[in-house]
Amino acid sequence: MHTVPWLQYFLLGIKLIVTIAVAQSAAGQTPVPEGEWHHFGRDVANTKYSPLDQITAENFTELEIAWRWTSLSRSVTEENDRIRPGTFKSSPLMADGLVYVSTALGQAAALDAGTGEPVWTYDPRIYDYMDRPPNVGWHHRGLSYWEDDESDDARIFMSNHDLKLVALNARTGALYPDFGNNGYVDLTQGYGRDIDTSRMTYSSPVAVAGNTIITGSIIQDTNIRLREASPGDVRAYDARTGEMKWIFHTIPQGDEFGVDSWQNESWRYSGHTNVWSYMAVDEELGYVYLPTGTPSNDWYGGMRPGNNLFAESIVAVDIETGQRAWHFQAIHHGLWDWDFPTGPNLLDVTVDGREVKAIAQVSKQAFTYVLDRATGEPVWPIEERPVPQGNVPGEWYSTTQPFPTKPPPFDRQGIAIDDLIDFTPELRAEALELVRSRARFGPIFSPPVLRGADKPVIQVPGAGGGANWQGSAVDVESGQLFVSSSSTLIVVEVIEYPPPATIGYFTDPWGVGMPGPQGLPIFKPPYKRVTALDLNTGDQAWMQPHGDGPRNHEALAHLNLPPLGGGGGISSGPLVTPTLLIMNHGGRNYPDQAASSRTISSYDKETGEHLGSVDLPAVPGGNPVTYLHGEKQYLIVAVGRGGSDAELLALTLP
Repeated sequence: MHTVPWLQYFLLGIKLIVTIAVAQSAAGQTPVPEGEWHHFGRDVANTKYSPLDQITAENFTELEIAWRWTSLSRSVTEENDRIRPGTFKSSPLMADGLVYVSTALGQAAALDAGTGEPVWTYDPRIYDYMDRPPNVGWHHRGLSYWEDDESDDARIFMSNHDLKLVALNARTGALYPDFGNNGYVDLTQGYGRDIDTSRMTYSSPVAVAGNTIITGSIIQDTNIRLREASPGDVRAYDARTGEMKWIFHTIPQGDEFGVDSWQNESWRYSGHTNVWSYMAVDEELGYVYLPTGTPSNDWYGGMRPGNNLFAESIVAVDIETGQRAWHFQAIHHGLWDWDFPTGPNLLDVTVDGREVKAIAQVSKQAFTYVLDRATGEPVWPIEERPVPQGNVPGEWYSTTQPFPTKPPPFDRQGIAIDDLIDFTPELRAEALELVRSRARFGPIFSPPVLRGADKPVIQVPGAGGGANWQGSAVDVESGQLFVSSSSTLIVVEVIEYPPPATIGYFTDPWGVGMPGPQGLPIFKPPYKRVTALDLNTGDQAWMQPHGDGPRNHEALAHLNLPPLGGGGGISSGPLVTPTLLIMNHGGRNYPDQAASSRTISSYDKETGEHLGSVDLPAVPGGNPVTYLHGEKQYLIVAVGRGGSDAELLALTLP
């Protein structure tokens, strides 16, 4: 049947209204204008879903660079070779015609959304007095946008390497003299315990919940010598004044709930258990959801016996009071550095005819924990199952760990002999010999060993995941979750630190990798993948390798292999639209994988079919973001490293 033009536009408008309404309902939040992107995951529910649909399967590969912005970090590094920024990881925002972006050096800029021309820039010049921020160095993952519900004020919030929270006028970039102390909140203040500021930094977007700003922290977890460590307390501030509203002790103190899970009063000195990534918010329920990390230290916990709440947990906290509403602990007494690296996703699904307000948290260990976000009850059973025990002197081991029965794992867990590569008999034999000489096979949750006492079990996934900070995305229309993940492995041995160290045992920095024969991965592909999980049924809908991987390696090129997934590094950033799943690639730029590493790809979100890729001038590091400006849909992504080639690219149709 032929549809007249006016009716086509009418029906399209109805579809868009319904789509936006579904997105707003699923999020339980203040709506984001349909063509804008206000938070790391577009909305505070972290869906990474946009209703824009000009870019389709038919025209995706026609995208061209509309404008490009050179990161402020590049001019700094050209003048000062002491400063070496990392990957340009920022995921931009767009609101009211401006694109907002942070740089690896903790700078910020507002750009005209149509041209990329700077409107304002902010540079606290942290690099003048800091050689390198703790932990992973010069990285910054993004900003947060807030609008005042009582005026036309709009602010950009930034937590930064210099341990400050700053509020900038979204239109001018000016500081607010009445916010905090002359425009800054000192994030070293307000803790209930002593902290070591030399081991702390901030570089992830803060959570915005109504008029409350909520911050986590990053605490260096390498070269730890003392059992005393800074706690990862989460704190909330008034968006207008910067006054601290509440503090949540991720390691319970005194007589607080959960303190008995830290035996021998280890809650007094243990640290970390921090929220180093971003969070999700349900304004309707009044909760902010905290994905917490591993306690100090990552690999040895003999000085902190017990299950260690609220480490490696999802904690629902009241936005106004900071009181715990519920929690779910995914790992008891963590020994694997499987901290939650990414914010959870909020969505509404229908399970066995029952409507569920769900929270889905993906993990480094390749599990997806799906809970009722109002109560914390698992949507499908999560079983406590026995896990391997270790023999490191003084260690305390949990006899069981939680295993979700649904959805299935989205990546490799543990490793056995059948997992080793077998592209050719020669490569297979080399892989077998490498394992026999250096390590052992074992299941997930196999604990670290004492160096020299036994061969270590290969840890799969490694400390990088599985999933990582790029996270997963939600199709608010269908209830599907799209997970980006990498198959990584490490070998972990702990060594004793003699006095005056008081930590006991540790390994630096995060275990060591175990390459396979001729530099290839030691196990079978895919090495990087994207998985679609139907959260109405708990089943896997599809899985596809993401990227070429090492199929062009000199040992494999003659085999004409299909895409193996990969490109090095950790997982890639997802974005969902009404018809597409869009994924950047990212990772390290290996020579034999360079072509697929410098791309952004699209998939049919229903079937997983790869629809094509767009070449970029450098490897993408930030998550892709889309917005509407001047009736045109743009796709933007940060590429390159902070020094030589860091740019923000805006793509659009010709």
